[in-house]
Amino acid sequence: MHKREILYEYAKENGWSPRRDEPMSRYTTFKIGGPADLILEIPGETDLCRIVRKCQSLEVPYQVIGKGSNLLVSDRGMEGCVLLLTGELAGVEAVGDGKIRCGAGTSLARLCSFALTEELSGLEFAWGIPGSAGGAAFMNAGAYGGEMKDVLLSCRHVTPDGEIGELSGEALALGYRRSVYAENGCVITQITVQLKKDSAAEIRGRMEDYMQRRKSKQPLEYPSAGSVFKRPPGKFAGALIENSGLKGYAVGGAKVSEKHAGFIVNTGGATCRDVQALIAHIQKTVEEREDVRLECEVKKIGRE
Repeated sequence: MHKREILYEYAKENGWSPRRDEPMSRYTTFKIGGPADLILEIPGETDLCRIVRKCQSLEVPYQVIGKGSNLLVSDRGMEGCVLLLTGELAGVEAVGDGKIRCGAGTSLARLCSFALTEELSGLEFAWGIPGSAGGAAFMNAGAYGGEMKDVLLSCRHVTPDGEIGELSGEALALGYRRSVYAENGCVITQITVQLKKDSAAEIRGRMEDYMQRRKSKQPLEYPSAGSVFKRPPGKFAGALIENSGLKGYAVGGAKVSEKHAGFIVNTGGATCRDVQALIAHIQKTVEEREDVRLECEVKKIGRE
């Protein structure tokens, strides 16, 4: 039996809702990406341990994609298993003393809304970021002067060997758009954040302010993967791109946003190849004109 069929049957036995050959464009905010061999819904840590061990034993690659908000998926799709965190891995609860614990698959929108109902402040900066809690911890997401580093206490995870572990504090190695999870191969399953008491009105006011800023400055009307490039030291990627005359420049269906040059948007039918070609052109042009090499923040995954 082919490895994919073995995994499909194993997933069916475990109730993980396996789906074959679904386009990844349905699972990314860019709305780009070819078919995945298998997509599975994983509801708990024990389930995740089991599928990780099974994939390792069969030498099949696996990938957790969260909300697909910082990803560019190959036009040729994804080999192996794509894992969606559901059930308890997408839940959220208050655990006392200003702490909230949530599954890595929880959307940032749900986490921020929950914090508001608990009258806990510190996550307002994340309101409007279209990602998951696990993805935000993985890349130390930030905006408007705040970042996950300010509130993140600890992360539970599953190791590449299918064992459960936990890291906290300095061991998380949180830096600009990075964490230790970018290197250690572990899958974040749960995060705990430390917040501070404040009035719901004050928290809601800051959330609404940040959302209005996003709507006025970001091309939310088009599919995108957010900011494409990391901020160069002492500069802004969007300004460098705009100064290089690239606002509105397009390759196929991929276009540098005319609203914010730090975003590449899918104007309709954009392919991964379009986006990659546009990224390469931006990097080359900005380096020639501004003497700055832009580093990509969006993660490319899938078949070459």
